Amino acid sequence: MFESGLAGRKAIVTGGAAGIGRATALGLAAAGAQVLIADLNQQAAEDTAAEITSDGGTAEIVVGDLSRPDTVEHVVTTATSRLGGIDILVNNAGVMDDLSATADLSDAEWERVLRINLTAPFLLTRAVLPTMTEQGAGSIVFTASEASLRGSAAGTAYTVAKHGIVGLVTSTAVMYREQGIRTNAVAPGGTATSISVDPNMASTGPAVLGAYSGNIGRIAEASELAAAIVFLASDAASNINGTILPVDNGWSAV
Repeated sequence: MFESGLAGRKAIVTGGAAGIGRATALGLAAAGAQVLIADLNQQAAEDTAAEITSDGGTAEIVVGDLSRPDTVEHVVTTATSRLGGIDILVNNAGVMDDLSATADLSDAEWERVLRINLTAPFLLTRAVLPTMTEQGAGSIVFTASEASLRGSAAGTAYTVAKHGIVGLVTSTAVMYREQGIRTNAVAPGGTATSISVDPNMASTGPAVLGAYSGNIGRIAEASELAAAIVFLASDAASNINGTILPVDNGWSAV
C-alpha cells in the first residue's frame, strides 16, 4: 500500500495518535521511516508508538499543544536529538468547528479553530525549515480539507483555516523549492476518524451546509488518506510541489 524508499528518513507526524495521523505514522514506519508522534493524547500516542516498535520500527512521542512555541521547540529538538534529524513533516493535527456561519461565530470559536488548524502548523513549518534548508532537502505535507477548496464543507472558522493552509502550502512551496524542499497537501473528503462535530444549532450554518451533504459520496478510511500522504512525502513524488491533492472519491469534481 505504501511507497517504499523512505528507509532511514526522519518524520514528524502531528496528531499522530489517532485517525489519519495514526495511519500516516504507521504507514511511514512501514516504509522504513523513523517517526516522532506529536499529539495531545499521551496514552494513544504511546499505543501508536508501541505498535511501530513492536514491528521493528523506531518511534518517539511528544505530548503537548502545538500552538505553543515551547511545544514546537520540544518537538524539533526531540526529533533532532532522538531521531537524528528531520526529513519529513506531516502537519495533520486539527479540530472541526461548530459549523457556525459568519454572523453567528463567536470570538472564542474563531480563535480556537484558527490557533489549532492554522497557527500551529505554521509554527512547526517555520521551525523545521532551517534544518531542511541546511540539508538541502525535505518534504512537508499538510492535511487540508474539502473546506480548503469550497465554502460548503464546514463552518466559517474551519473553512477560513483550511483556505489559509492552502496559502501556506503554496507560498512555502515557491519560497523553498530551490532549497530542495517540497510542500504539498491532501484535501480529504468524508473520512472515518474520531474527530467529532458539535454543531451550533442556533447558527444558520448547519441547515445551509446540510443541503450540500449529498455530494460527499463514500466515506474514506484513514489508511486511504495516509497512503496519499506517504506518497507525497516520498521520493516517488519528487517533482510534485505546491499541490493540493483531493482524496475525496470525486467530491471536488461534483
